[in-house]
Amino acid sequence: MTPPYTLTRVGVLMTPEPGNDFEAEGVLNPASGFGQDGKLYLLPRLVARGNVSRVGLAEVSLVDGVPTGVSRRGVVLAPDEGWERGTNNAGVEDPRVTWVPRLGMHVMTYVAYGPLGPKLALAVSKDLAEWRRLGPIHFRYQPGLDTDLNLFPNKDAVFFPEPVPGPDGEPAYAMLHRPMWDLGWFREGEGVHLPAGVTDERPGIWVSYAPAREVERDLDTLVLQGDHRLVALSEHPFEELKIGAGPAPIRVDEGWLLLHHGVVGAIDDPWEPQQQRVAYAAGAMILDPADVSRVLDRSTEPMLTAETEDERSGTVPNVVFPTAIEEIDGVRYVFYGMADSKIGVARLDRVS
Repeated sequence: MTPPYTLTRVGVLMTPEPGNDFEAEGVLNPASGFGQDGKLYLLPRLVARGNVSRVGLAEVSLVDGVPTGVSRRGVVLAPDEGWERGTNNAGVEDPRVTWVPRLGMHVMTYVAYGPLGPKLALAVSKDLAEWRRLGPIHFRYQPGLDTDLNLFPNKDAVFFPEPVPGPDGEPAYAMLHRPMWDLGWFREGEGVHLPAGVTDERPGIWVSYAPAREVERDLDTLVLQGDHRLVALSEHPFEELKIGAGPAPIRVDEGWLLLHHGVVGAIDDPWEPQQQRVAYAAGAMILDPADVSRVLDRSTEPMLTAETEDERSGTVPNVVFPTAIEEIDGVRYVFYGMADSKIGVARLDRVS
């Protein structure tokens, strides 16, 4: 079966601003949220020359409830910490933001591109404008996994908006993420190191948990993630190379709806976007509310592929990359990166 949802393009929402040095190499892959003023905001990744990324803030303009454009409100996160700056790159990249009512906080996951490549980090905010770093994610040691998840580059992390049952049955704040097992980029000949029980080296979606009782006593413990479980690996042709989570999962009648991206093609150098001959498409999964590591249903065909000129031409051609979902007047809209250069918006509908 396939989840009963469709994506329909609405248009291009944000393009690089001429003369804005922070956006010289693109605006892409935004997070989103409603501010304390009730207005909808995007938090786009802004890429300056040299592939230096920052997180911006932009108010979304609505016409009859439909997102049509943005007004820029500045930069809210920059690579100011040493662990966010490598020798050949620097950046706070690809933010995902989840509003967690129980915490009264927006929780941002982002990729800190530091000396050891892309690593995950967290920041929190009450108003989307002022963010407090909680620091890099630390994956707790797990007996039997036969590895240390802290060794590996990681991307595409996002939190569920409410506690879910952890492996021990107790409420936990669950984070989806996408480790990458090949360490050959770091040391020649090192190669792939797979966890126990995993035989497919293609990057897939994992989940880790932070006990709710600990987090609600001390928010800083949200960075301490444990009880790691594999959620999904590539299964279908549009996901041949790898998959990764998209926006924060949303609760629907079928369970938790997770939009994800699938990638096909060839990657000569995973750390150089210009050397990737790939195509990114959007799909969907339904996760079990009783055990979010269990996939109940998933797309066998993509919901959205790179078809328009804005999606097919850019820094990395042929990319649609969903990263945010918001509901406006009962209608859900998905915000996505277009060819690593612009930001588009699509309507998410349930089909009967």
